[in-house]
Amino acid sequence: MGKKKKLQRFAENETFKNMFQPSYDDVKDGYFMKGKWAKDFFKNNNPIILELGCGKGEYTVGLAEKYPLKNFIGIDLKGARMWRGCKTSNEKSMENVAFIRSKINHIDKIFDKNEIEEIWITFPDPQPKTHRANKRLTSQQFLEKYKEILNQNGIIHLKTDNSFLFLYTLEIIQEYKHKLIFQTLDLYKSGITEDVILFKTFYEKMFLEKEIKIKYLKFSLSD
Repeated sequence: MGKKKKLQRFAENETFKNMFQPSYDDVKDGYFMKGKWAKDFFKNNNPIILELGCGKGEYTVGLAEKYPLKNFIGIDLKGARMWRGCKTSNEKSMENVAFIRSKINHIDKIFDKNEIEEIWITFPDPQPKTHRANKRLTSQQFLEKYKEILNQNGIIHLKTDNSFLFLYTLEIIQEYKHKLIFQTLDLYKSGITEDVILFKTFYEKMFLEKEIKIKYLKFSLSD
C-alpha cells in the first residue's frame, strides 16, 4: 500500500465515531472508557466480544452482523488495515461495532474486570523466537491480562495457520491448568459448525489457497 493511500485512510479514521485511537498517556492510568463501553458507547447492557489483532476486522464485522444483540470491538495497531472494517461498519450503520487502535498489552487498561465475554485471536504473529515469547498473544503473561477483563465464563478462541503457536498454546493451557474446550489441527475437516468457520480473514484465505491447514483452539482460563 502506498504512503499516500495510508495517509488517506489515517485521515478518514479520524472521522469515524466508532474508531478510538488512545495514546499511551490516555491509557497508562486507565482509559476513560474503562468499564463504560456498554453503557456509554453502545448504550446497552449487551455482552462485549473482542477481536485481538483484528486486521481488517472480518470477525468483528461478521459476528456483529450475525449477533445484533451483542457488541463487538476489534483491536489492532495497524490503522490502515482497521480502516476497512471501520468503514464497512459505518457504511452499514452498525451500532454494535467499535475499533480501538492500540497495543494489545494495554488491554487491561482499556477494559475493566468482567467487562468482556469472549476474545477472538485471529492469525496473530506467532513470534517464534525464544526471546520474544512474552510477545505471543497466548503467552501466560497475556492470558493474565485477559483474565483481568473476562467474566467468569469467558471464552478465548485462537485461530491460526501456525503449528508452532498452536502447540505452544496447548502447552500453556496444560501447564497452567486452563480448561480446553475444543482443539483441531484441521479446522475445515473437524466437523465443527460453530462461528469459527463462518468468516475467513484476508490471511486465512491466502493460507487456504496454499492448502495450509487451519488450526483452532477454544478454551477458558483457570481461576
